[in-house]
Amino acid sequence: MSKYKICVYAISKNEEKFVERWYQSMKEADDIYVLDTGSKDKTVKKLKKLGVHTKKQKFSPWRFDVARNASLAMLPEDTDICVCTDLDECFEPGWRKRLEEQWSDEITRARYLYNWHFNDEGKPDVTFYIEKIHKRLGFQWTHPVHEVLHYQKGKENIITLNNITLNHYPDKEKSRSSYLPLLELSVKEAPTDDRNMHYLGREYMYYKQWDKCIDTLIKHLSLKTATWKDERSASMRFISRAYIGLNRYDEALMWLDKAILETPYLRDPLVEKALLEYQLENYEEVITLCEKALTITEHYKNYVNETFSWDHTIFDLLSIAYFHLGNIDKSLENVISAIKLSPSNTRLLENKKIIEQFINDTPQKKDIS
Repeated sequence: MSKYKICVYAISKNEEKFVERWYQSMKEADDIYVLDTGSKDKTVKKLKKLGVHTKKQKFSPWRFDVARNASLAMLPEDTDICVCTDLDECFEPGWRKRLEEQWSDEITRARYLYNWHFNDEGKPDVTFYIEKIHKRLGFQWTHPVHEVLHYQKGKENIITLNNITLNHYPDKEKSRSSYLPLLELSVKEAPTDDRNMHYLGREYMYYKQWDKCIDTLIKHLSLKTATWKDERSASMRFISRAYIGLNRYDEALMWLDKAILETPYLRDPLVEKALLEYQLENYEEVITLCEKALTITEHYKNYVNETFSWDHTIFDLLSIAYFHLGNIDKSLENVISAIKLSPSNTRLLENKKIIEQFINDTPQKKDIS
């Protein structure tokens, strides 16, 4: 007999291709509730066929927090544990048993692992913690986009569950065009919220609105509450990218130096600067930065992690830099290391052939890149 009543809740829109996989992952719960916000495909039909409690409701103007709160309201008040997910996410099997084993009546929320991105080999390369498992009463979602779950009944008691993992398999064709205006609204509503300001600056970067990106992220760094060094470092890196977009490389390098000083324990700013130095053909700098990055062995779990810091990129850059500096043996050594991390990468495989030709004194007048 189950110790707790556990209910999953979600919002959906045009996600019929995810329904079956998501349901199979979530069916360990006692009940599943979905608020559909305007699907024009078979999402609702498929959910109902599987026995999911489904309701339709459209929201105008659209806000994620309002929709999340409406979906949470669908759950019975006697629910002990609420589990919020999206239909493009799946728990690894056995999550319910592990959750019940570690939950207690005094706990308000659980933190667990989230594999946000997988590489071409199918291995997670961006993993961080999320906190969307919670008690039924006292919680409310806030912010129009990148919504956050707030507890309104005082101090929280949050546990970390390292044996529960949620995997993210996003629809790469789905439009995220609503995010920018919603983030602008979010900052307008809460101008001192450092998290929202960072997200807005990042979104301007995605849209190549370089000046707005720079101005917004400098505002983020100036906020009194912007104290999390990892996120501050990310803002500095994004400012650098904006200056690269403006072809102002000296300022781009300056901001990367700031990021390195802010978080000397992270690979990300070191590798990002190495990528820029490679672009500028400063190969000795590339080697110095990459070798320093390799001395950092702890991979912190947070959402500002960059895939290029822990995949084949460092060894790839080292191989190219050593090649251009005439150290062909070191170039081969590093391309082999890169291929071990990305064995199906055709460019790396081609580079290896070219390097081996040089070692065998049979170069074909080719360069590596």
